[in-house]
Amino acid sequence: TMQYISTRGQAPKIGFCDVLLAGFPCQPFSQAGLKKGFTDTRGTLFFDVVRIINARKPSLALLENVKGFKNHDGGRTFRVVKETLDEIGYDIFAKVLNASDFGLPQNRERIFIVCVNRQKVKARNFDFPKPLKTKTRVGDILERRVDKKYVLSDKLWNGHKRRLKEHRAKGNGFGYSLFTQDSTRTSTVSARYYKDGSEVLIATGGNPRKITPREAARLQGFPENFKISVSDSQAYKQFGNS
Repeated sequence: TMQYISTRGQAPKIGFCDVLLAGFPCQPFSQAGLKKGFTDTRGTLFFDVVRIINARKPSLALLENVKGFKNHDGGRTFRVVKETLDEIGYDIFAKVLNASDFGLPQNRERIFIVCVNRQKVKARNFDFPKPLKTKTRVGDILERRVDKKYVLSDKLWNGHKRRLKEHRAKGNGFGYSLFTQDSTRTSTVSARYYKDGSEVLIATGGNPRKITPREAARLQGFPENFKISVSDSQAYKQFGNS
């Protein structure tokens, strides 16, 4: 439960919270790691997250970041985070989980950091959920009727094919990714998807198409009743960042 206390003319204040959820960027940590504890993270969004945790002392906090967070800056970033949370009274348990193991047909790996308050929680062991045995299929999230505007133009499709050929000649793996209804999962949807859709294209028999905003929502686990009230570009950015 999270309770917000609104005050006139001032920003809302965060009241009692038993479980706090937060995500934060790791890039600002590049200058961290001087072993100054809590103050070592000043200037990063993580500092503000810890400030709230330290002030409200929730029983649990769940932090999320990209897969490579644990090894960012040679592992120094993760060490600073762990030491900082330990300093304010929390044990942490971290693991990388993939969305495709939990019912969503998307290869999306993220690290989840569970923070347990040593004063409030007696049993402090935490077991992460195990992958589901059910298989995923891209066709399960595809819409039956899709507007032709999502089909790539000849110019854009030819550009994708040309860039893929150029990248292969250079020996790298960049390029577009094409999927069918029977594919088990797509590649990771990013915030830049709105630009050209190259990371997730759906085969149609002719020029492939981009996924629709609703399909992007489904890949991210949003319920069907979630309203998309922004432009396609903004929807792709928001779903890619969510």
